[in-house]
Amino acid sequence: MRLRRLRLPPALRWALTLLLLAVVFWLVNPVAVWEQLRSVQWSWLLLALALTPVQVVLSAWRWQYTVNRLGGQLPLLYAVGEYYLGTLVNQLVPGGVVGDAGRALRHRQRGDVTTLAIHGVMIERLSGQLVLFMLAAVLILLWLPLPRLPTPGLFLLPGILVASLLLWSISQAPPVARWVRAFRVDVQRALLNRSALPVQVISSLAVIVSYLAVFWCLAMGLGLSTAVDAPGVLLALCTVLLIAMVIPLTVSGWGIRESAAAALFPLAGLPSQQGVALAVSYGLLVLVSALPGALFLFNGGRRTPGQTAYRCPD
Repeated sequence: MRLRRLRLPPALRWALTLLLLAVVFWLVNPVAVWEQLRSVQWSWLLLALALTPVQVVLSAWRWQYTVNRLGGQLPLLYAVGEYYLGTLVNQLVPGGVVGDAGRALRHRQRGDVTTLAIHGVMIERLSGQLVLFMLAAVLILLWLPLPRLPTPGLFLLPGILVASLLLWSISQAPPVARWVRAFRVDVQRALLNRSALPVQVISSLAVIVSYLAVFWCLAMGLGLSTAVDAPGVLLALCTVLLIAMVIPLTVSGWGIRESAAAALFPLAGLPSQQGVALAVSYGLLVLVSALPGALFLFNGGRRTPGQTAYRCPD
């Protein structure tokens, strides 16, 4: 069974992306953003670009490790090529998950079990997102001023309760319940197992640190004083931008990332145009860094011996 995300027609996602970008540049001085982008130092830009292959290799290794924990086979060089291709597809196709679905499909075509291939991608992405949220929480608590409300989040409790009851009722449907049980077993095996969890956390943390290093290099290249004077504040803001990019409503996070930057940077006492310039430069850099994925379009021809059942690595 496949988990269904919020589905919007591709044309509507493109329209939403362009609308959000138009609103951001209408509210923030576009001339100031352009001047900020024009002033970028190419040495820092090239250093940021040089870090991106490290991200891909680390992510591909995490995927390989996850698949191996589930009993499958995934050569590292093949995983690197597929990760490049999946990243490129996610950059170009609305929704941000088509590339991941393609990774699972092409892995299945190499001979592994369908459920294994799908769960391998899902758990690998889940590992990264869980560590990202935990790291973001730590950095935000340490470095960002949090608004103090008299009853924080109290008005959200009824909605949270209704949503929880709805999710619980859906999970009780027999097909969903069977999938949940199977997925829970695989999560325990490949992510939460006592021997797997440290590996997943360390590898995911290394990937996220590389993301933040790219942000920091871009901030240095754009001449943002915060990168030197308050790097903790900058990195805390960047973790929020990374979380915003996870929301699958636009094309590769465009529009949502820039909107978050325009809103968050002033809260930290920083000019909004600096945040938008940093977000735009990051989006462009990720797009350029994913272009090698086109070289791996025909990377899925050779099959590996398939598994007919899961095995426990322990």
